[in-house]
Amino acid sequence: MTNSSFLPGSDRLDLLHTFVRIVEAGSLSAAAAQLGTTQPTVSRRLQSLERMLGLRLIQRSTHAMKLTEDGDRCFAHARALLDNWHLIEADLRGMQDEPRGTLRVLAPHAFGQGQLIAPLVEFLNRHPAVSVEWLLHDRNPDFISEGIDCAIRVGSIEDPGLVAIRMAEVPRIVVAAPRLIDAHRPPIDASELAALPWIALRTFYRDEVQLSHAGDGRSCRFAIRPRMATDSLYALRQAACAGLGAAISSSWLVAEDIESGRLVRLTPDWEAETLPVYLVYPHARFYPARLRAFVELMRTHVPTLAGMRAPSPRSSSRSRHR
Repeated sequence: MTNSSFLPGSDRLDLLHTFVRIVEAGSLSAAAAQLGTTQPTVSRRLQSLERMLGLRLIQRSTHAMKLTEDGDRCFAHARALLDNWHLIEADLRGMQDEPRGTLRVLAPHAFGQGQLIAPLVEFLNRHPAVSVEWLLHDRNPDFISEGIDCAIRVGSIEDPGLVAIRMAEVPRIVVAAPRLIDAHRPPIDASELAALPWIALRTFYRDEVQLSHAGDGRSCRFAIRPRMATDSLYALRQAACAGLGAAISSSWLVAEDIESGRLVRLTPDWEAETLPVYLVYPHARFYPARLRAFVELMRTHVPTLAGMRAPSPRSSSRSRHR
């Protein structure tokens, strides 16, 4: 019978990696899913580590899991050891550190199934050893428990614990269907937009519209009583195309509709506040090659997408990729 104290170094690293993933994921089943294995396998690895160390690391019950004092110390040491090992690998491999493995990315639902697919495909074509889990949710992720490597977020970032790279800005413009304009007096100035029926996007504006003049920075604000309010960009776009009302939309979403004539941009000198597009991920001592490559490609490609613009010079990233 093999003595667990004589496990090869690679096996010990595997056990520590599994233990760290269990703690970060919050359960054996979640860790198994992230590691691509089964819960019994993860449980056996944990038991092997506990036997090897002669310590109880995790107290488990049917409903909860809690680190022991020894487990808490082991977790801190294991994280530091694994981080240092990754740094050693990266330093010794140098230029041979090719992107490989699985990258888990969270992106906004509409943006992630539309504009971002082209740069994602370009990334995968460049790096055949990488696969991507492309998760579409309009929420802030829990990077550790969900095993998320990075997220693309539209809007401000307040969490100081994240690296936040401002990749682009999304202009937001006023649009309406030609049939709506034909039924009303075409607005010339922003103040005349108040007379139109409106569709509201609840996540950004509900009962008031504020626009700024692109040339001189003047502001125009007026109240609206929406015929329809929605939290879906696609529903907003479809309702606007159907002539239900005027709407403020991200320009990338309606670029093809404007080009085809399904929608018309109103008062083109006026815009709503632009939305920043960030790529965010947790601070760490080591970033795998697949994440570094993804960050660099997105920083280059996203500002060139239709309906996007490069960040203004005054809005530089809060933290740079290391």
